[in-house]
Amino acid sequence: MTLLHRQRRRSGYHPNAYQFVFAALQHAQDQLGRDRTSMQAGHVSGPELLEGAREIALQHFGLLARTVLNHWGITSTEDFGRIVFELIETGRMRKTDDDRIEDFIDVYDFREVFDDAYQIDTSAAFDEKPAEV
Repeated sequence: MTLLHRQRRRSGYHPNAYQFVFAALQHAQDQLGRDRTSMQAGHVSGPELLEGAREIALQHFGLLARTVLNHWGITSTEDFGRIVFELIETGRMRKTDDDRIEDFIDVYDFREVFDDAYQIDTSAAFDEKPAEV
């Protein structure tokens, strides 16, 4: 780990990274049909939150997802866990007794899910009839 990388860790992640984690949480809750008004009913696990993060990163940023996340200091699923537990320590998020930072380690590889598995849907480009000349 480089000195610059360690320094950035000590000072926290880009402010957008924290907002993104909240958006991922809401997305995961919506996708799973969880009640956001109840701590127990609205709880999502680390892997569930990470799936929400993967989905909205691809929806919002497409092929630039990994680049945007890297710019914010997020280079692995563990970084999402660090952000979550930082938010828990500051009282902005809550956890259950079962939640652990280990739940976020090596859940998926960023290159694999954001680059290698990315597919561009071109079907809409060919749906229209060609213009008559």
